[in-house]
Amino acid sequence: MRLATIQHPSGLTRAVIIDERRGLVEASVALAGDYPDALAVIQRHTAAEVRSSLAELPHDAFTSADDVVPVAPYSKPRMIWGIGLNYREHAADLAETAPSEEAASFIKGDHTIIGPGEPIPLPVQSNRITAEAELGLIIGRTCRNVSTADALDYVWGVVPILDQTAEDILAKNPRFLTRSKNFPGFFSFGPAIVPMDEVLERFGDIGLIEVQTRINGELHRANTVSNMTFGPAHLVSFHSEVMPLYAGDIISTGTPGAVVINGGDIAECRIDGIGTLANPVVDARESASRVSMSAQ
Repeated sequence: MRLATIQHPSGLTRAVIIDERRGLVEASVALAGDYPDALAVIQRHTAAEVRSSLAELPHDAFTSADDVVPVAPYSKPRMIWGIGLNYREHAADLAETAPSEEAASFIKGDHTIIGPGEPIPLPVQSNRITAEAELGLIIGRTCRNVSTADALDYVWGVVPILDQTAEDILAKNPRFLTRSKNFPGFFSFGPAIVPMDEVLERFGDIGLIEVQTRINGELHRANTVSNMTFGPAHLVSFHSEVMPLYAGDIISTGTPGAVVINGGDIAECRIDGIGTLANPVVDARESASRVSMSAQ
């Protein structure tokens, strides 16, 4: 089962459940409610409740998912946490030392959110932007000061993410992290959320999940979650000690490798067994340059 959001031709969005055996059904049908996006489902129902509702539906309640175009699962999370340098190998790529005692985290605004297939615009303020494939954790219920042992019980599911960085801005000063991470289009996620219990059933151990950063179809870097300095359970526990985490909050757990992107590229996060997220890259700098020249 996967939880996604699609856009109707009318422009309205609707949460949908995708059952891999039977196809797609609107969450409003499955749960007898009104669910404009995946966040509305996550805030009201556990994955087990959704599955129970699906089991009660007749087969003709399902339609083909082949022609469905997903958008970002939702656009207004209360909080987006990002984790820096969480794979030791990625830190070595940047000639930096990975944090060893506490996670290096930052916050992104919801204005950065785009969904599958939407363009990543390269801002005029930067000449070196990277895309970073990551595993995202979707919080399913309020948690505060939870233990590492219990942390994954509070995760509704996981989702592919592409996190973008203006690296040349960050290189000027590490205190510029917020600015370098918060341009529009710098956070893509989707196409669907896989429930945490199904992830554990499929993989046995979340550490066995492999995250791939790809560019134009070619593998750039891959690594397994087990090679994170701070694993998913630790990240949930650690940040729940900083502040309460609420349903729909997102923790983007770090990348195995960042790839420089340019106009015309296709950036991709591929996580086998979870999903593939791809976004085209458009260079806003080129159009800005043409406007400037025409004004002279």
